[in-house]
Amino acid sequence: MQKFNELDTTKKSAHNRLSMAGILVALGVVYGDIGTSPMYTMSSLIRSNGGLSHISTDFILGSVSLIFWTLTIITTIKYVLIALRADNNGEGGIFALYTLVRRKAKWLIIPAMIGGATFLADGMMTPAVTVTTSVEGLKGVKIFHGVPINNQNTVIFATLIILSILFFIQRFGTEAIGKAFGPIMLIWFTCLALSGLYRLSGDWTFLRAFNPYYAFKVLISPENKNGIFILGSIFLATTGAEALYSDMGHVGRNNIYGSWPYVKICLLINYLGQAVWINQIKDQATYQKINNLNPFFAMVPERYRLAMTFLAAMAAVIASQALISGSYTLVSEAIKLKILPRLRTVYPTNFKGQLYIPAVNNIIWIICLFIVLFFKTSAHMSAAYGLEITITMIMTTLLLNAWLTTTRVNRWLAKFTIGFFLTIELIFIVTNSVKFVHGGYITLGIALILIVIMIIWRYGELLKNDNTFHREYVSLLAYKNQLHDLSNDQSLPLYTTNLVYLTKIKDGYKIKKDILYSILDKRPKRAQVYWFVTVNVTDKPYTTAYSVDTYGTDYMVNVQLYLGFRMEQKVNFFLRQIVNEMMIKKELPRQPQRYTTIPDRSVGDFSFVLIQEILSPDTQLNSAKKNLIRGRLWLQKYTVTPTTWFGLSYSDVVTERVPLKLGQIHSDHLHLIQREPIINYDDEDDED
Repeated sequence: MQKFNELDTTKKSAHNRLSMAGILVALGVVYGDIGTSPMYTMSSLIRSNGGLSHISTDFILGSVSLIFWTLTIITTIKYVLIALRADNNGEGGIFALYTLVRRKAKWLIIPAMIGGATFLADGMMTPAVTVTTSVEGLKGVKIFHGVPINNQNTVIFATLIILSILFFIQRFGTEAIGKAFGPIMLIWFTCLALSGLYRLSGDWTFLRAFNPYYAFKVLISPENKNGIFILGSIFLATTGAEALYSDMGHVGRNNIYGSWPYVKICLLINYLGQAVWINQIKDQATYQKINNLNPFFAMVPERYRLAMTFLAAMAAVIASQALISGSYTLVSEAIKLKILPRLRTVYPTNFKGQLYIPAVNNIIWIICLFIVLFFKTSAHMSAAYGLEITITMIMTTLLLNAWLTTTRVNRWLAKFTIGFFLTIELIFIVTNSVKFVHGGYITLGIALILIVIMIIWRYGELLKNDNTFHREYVSLLAYKNQLHDLSNDQSLPLYTTNLVYLTKIKDGYKIKKDILYSILDKRPKRAQVYWFVTVNVTDKPYTTAYSVDTYGTDYMVNVQLYLGFRMEQKVNFFLRQIVNEMMIKKELPRQPQRYTTIPDRSVGDFSFVLIQEILSPDTQLNSAKKNLIRGRLWLQKYTVTPTTWFGLSYSDVVTERVPLKLGQIHSDHLHLIQREPIINYDDEDDED
């Protein structure tokens, strides 16, 4: 195996270094979602229980206790202490986890697809709910001798403007503003702690909420109108836990270890401060009359409220930015793993790992605007928020179960741990199920559409290439002599110096007959070297390696490219490197060009032939399989072309259409028949 450059090891070691700069970046990248949850979690708890007049001290105390233990069990133990260990060369997230375990069982692709789809779908609500909540904090607040946000309609309008600007700037890259995220979020978490500490100092006895007794007590208390379904609101406090794991590749595991204690302490102090403030004002008629009271903003002293609201708006934008960037990364990984169709990907800056997918950006933007217009208030959004992310967490747990079997962890301890998390998350999914009727059906519908697309793309490709469907594969070596003779046939004009086909060569040197038909039959294509290139996506994120097999010739080359699931597939660029290296090793003759603008050019021209398959009417498959393949080909037609995807936009590319025939093909053979003699009758006698 020969390699261009191996980035995995160096990237992993660099990311695992703990530093103050790394911690600051982690604050800006990882904690946006979970860091903005105090803005709506406590208000959701009050609202779902009937308002201030229906809550008691025990209810408030038990709610904070549930929040503390949810953050401890789900976020700290499952994700920080366990899931972060399941890194793929420094990368995290459900698809990175899947690449670690996919060789253990084929069915593991199912939880990976479901988890990825639900994570994307539920995350589409994050920008809408966080930005709306922060803008609502400005409602009725005097700014420069006026009140610009004076009703919910102006809240909606301002939210739509902010979201539109946020999605518009994605195409230019966010490297510059990204550098400011860390300091802003450090200020944000510090202010969370200070505002919470200010109120907590009024009643230190609320620290007893750390006792799990109060959490269990509120679940069975008659003062809790929702019973166990209170966990639907409690779950809002930990919705960012999955994003924390997904963003590990951006900041490194140790920087999350170093920053999470501070983040968790700030969050808990803020929740405790809100609880104390709520307990102090819950019986006051003035506050009981306020619709959709948000204790997060209301507990802040008046002179600091405007500043806190602007800071909340910035935190909401940062949380949204983290979600958007994370969506690009997740979709990019799914594309490389052949789970989603190819989409145009842009690299707007030189910043490592930063990418922009226009289709994803536009879809999330439109859905976010729709969500704001549909739900109108953050209260309605939070009532529907969190259903799909619970499903994602369960899928991650299933994959973690497969991963734990590959470690040295005691088998029974691993089973107990996974069973414990599954039990907790199944309870959460039951309690979150009520969110379906409150608007959760929207994000669930989006998730189902994504899952259907994934199934069509993934399994349509598997069916298309299944040998059992009588696909015609032939041995490449059986045509070795013909390719030699064609290459040296001076009676034919030289089609190109290097003729390249992107194809997969199976065991026994088997190749699709369509490839050889294109070279030999359709129009004999004389070339100096015939290249058969396969792009293999590896389990590691940043692999760049290749292997070659010339079959003992200097005119046939099988190239196996091994690219990490986060690497851009620049086939033209990589292939020219390979040619130069093979010439240096004298595995290929030099290809001097008589006419050229490049002095001493030793590499000839390249032509790429891409085979486009069209489903043949002769295909004999059942309707389900035929529709799956038909859907796959339809998606392929409306997504990025192979020319763009494989970095061939500026290359000489020819696309040839071939019929795709699958299943038992019935021949429509014509049979020769004897023509019946034509008899002409004389009708003259009938004229009388």
